[in-house]
Amino acid sequence: MLWLIPIYKNFMQNILEINMKKISVLLMALFISSWHIADTSPHIVTGDDYPYTLLQDKPSQKNSRNEVTKVLLEDEAVALLQAYLQVDTISPPGNESRAVDFLAKIFDKEGISYESADSAPGRGNIWARLEGGDKPALILLHHSDVVPANEEYWDFDPLSGEIVDGYIQGRGALDMKGLGISHLANFLKLHRSNKELNRDIIFIAAADEESGGKYGMGWLVENRPEAFEGAALLLNEGGSGFRSKDGVVFSIEVTQKIPVWLRLTSVDEPGHGSSPRTTSSVSRIVEALNIIWNSPFEPRIIPEVDRVFSDRSEGLEEPFRSKYKDIKNMIQDPLFMKELQEFSPSSHALTRNTCSLTRMNGGVKINVVPPTAWAEIDCRILPDNKPEEFIEQIEDLIKDTGVEVEPLMLGFPGSSPTNSELYLAIENFISTNYPDSKLSPSVSTGFTDSRFSRGIGIASYGFNTYIYEGNESSGIHGNNERIHEDRYRQSVRDLSLILEKVIYD
Repeated sequence: MLWLIPIYKNFMQNILEINMKKISVLLMALFISSWHIADTSPHIVTGDDYPYTLLQDKPSQKNSRNEVTKVLLEDEAVALLQAYLQVDTISPPGNESRAVDFLAKIFDKEGISYESADSAPGRGNIWARLEGGDKPALILLHHSDVVPANEEYWDFDPLSGEIVDGYIQGRGALDMKGLGISHLANFLKLHRSNKELNRDIIFIAAADEESGGKYGMGWLVENRPEAFEGAALLLNEGGSGFRSKDGVVFSIEVTQKIPVWLRLTSVDEPGHGSSPRTTSSVSRIVEALNIIWNSPFEPRIIPEVDRVFSDRSEGLEEPFRSKYKDIKNMIQDPLFMKELQEFSPSSHALTRNTCSLTRMNGGVKINVVPPTAWAEIDCRILPDNKPEEFIEQIEDLIKDTGVEVEPLMLGFPGSSPTNSELYLAIENFISTNYPDSKLSPSVSTGFTDSRFSRGIGIASYGFNTYIYEGNESSGIHGNNERIHEDRYRQSVRDLSLILEKVIYD
């Protein structure tokens, strides 16, 4: 029986080796599996650093690097947007320095150098630059302030950032923290890629856009010109996609009416309300306003506006479809112009210079004729006008009233070309990825921070790859502002494709 002992030892040794190999294989499989799972899922960082995700692509993954990046990119954008919406930057008062703190912590963790500056207490601005080749730099611009929200009329906390029923909720989701985070997520992606860029990419978060830009882009252009050094292209808000029964129409803002904010002031003898004089400070203001309202600015169609009406006509029913196509002639018909204003005030505003009375003050007591009175009017002029010439026109109209005209804010004239690298990249992306849609250059009746960048010679475009549906856009400056999560994810991916066309040779 002793002869069996060596055989038994060899048998047990083989069994042990086989089992150890199986265990090793099993452990390795579990390790690889856990590593793979961890690699393809975003890592959430919470606490004082604000939630955000780190993208860590590994070349050994089964999917291509680009595919993995796409998934992680949109996950990160959603997490970042949820956190950003919780940062209170409601203006007034603004407190955009809170947004600067939020973004600075992210840049610090990523090892991205940046600069920031307060234009006034709490009015913070921040910018960062990724260095690339010799081509003119591209700026990704957004404003960090948001308009107030009357919680009484909201169904959820305006600063919640929660995802409910497929929507990311909060003030700024549409205007414009959503687009700002899309810019940021793609900016981080480019930084992490270590791929050579053909140009510098500049990220800017500016304050105060909702109140005119005095403490934001206006201040940066005047006081921090180095932030714009070498830049020739800029991407901002102002246009997007809209799904209708005829498909998707993308608009890209290439110019805008120029804001001219004016204060009218009159001075006259004060007195008792029981003994009116032939004139007073208040009557002078009223007279001046009546002259302005009764001397409407002549309608005219500039080439950019003609193109807008032609594009808009395709989504209309008759008779407006034909009238929009023939807008150059139709503006001569007073009845049509009245009809147009009732049908679409924004379209009507594109046909002429306009002024709206927004504020006025004429005294503090009903039986006292005040020594001074004032009114503020919001004028918007067509982009081929010069603000100084328009002011002279207003002064000439009301010169006999004795009312003084004081400019409160003047915009900058300028239009961006439709043949730049950025515009053509957007155009190419839409024709390739949305072949049944169209891209329409637009003229904005409102203003954005692009007026400042156009004022210093930077071709600036208002464009967001997000596609609105139904009355979703009513949340902009309205109640219950929110953005659809899935379509937002798609817009982040789409922006990545556009940027790749511009920043890689």
